[in-house]
Amino acid sequence: MAEDFRSTEVGERYAQALFDLANENKRLDAVRADLRSLRAAWIDSADLRRLAISPVIPAEDKQKGLEAIADKAKFDPTTKKFLGLMAASGRASDLTGAIAAFEALYARHAGIVAAEVISARALDARQVSAIKAALKSALGRDPELTARVDPSILGGIKVKVGSKLFDASLKTRLDQMKFALRRA
Repeated sequence: MAEDFRSTEVGERYAQALFDLANENKRLDAVRADLRSLRAAWIDSADLRRLAISPVIPAEDKQKGLEAIADKAKFDPTTKKFLGLMAASGRASDLTGAIAAFEALYARHAGIVAAEVISARALDARQVSAIKAALKSALGRDPELTARVDPSILGGIKVKVGSKLFDASLKTRLDQMKFALRRA
């Protein structure tokens, strides 16, 4: 599901407009918090994904649905208007791209280094702090860490920082070994 959150061209345009408006109105942190909540809801709720993506649901219904979600979650008015505008424009399916692009704009603006850690099972606090310390020494500043569990990697971890990926997963190592055996 986290793979859904990749910046898109349309998402970047909408995110830039939202970022500029939120920055101008000094609502950046509130909008960012709203979009993070929406991202978590997107991952957890098949109904939300269906509402935004389904070509069968009219744009007007998508707009009402997204605005109702914003009201229920007590989102900032800027975020609510943004969601309504995306739906009314027929761009609700680009919501994940806009969220990813907004996060990138925010990180660049705030000087944040975002890192995603993917592991086969949930990491404990000691492991997370060790990964943070290693990334801080490699990057020269504190990273903002997001942890995700993906049992398909079997073991080890993957760490994404920007467009770079450090892959120390067991699945990748087994695939490499299988490839090497086939070549031999």
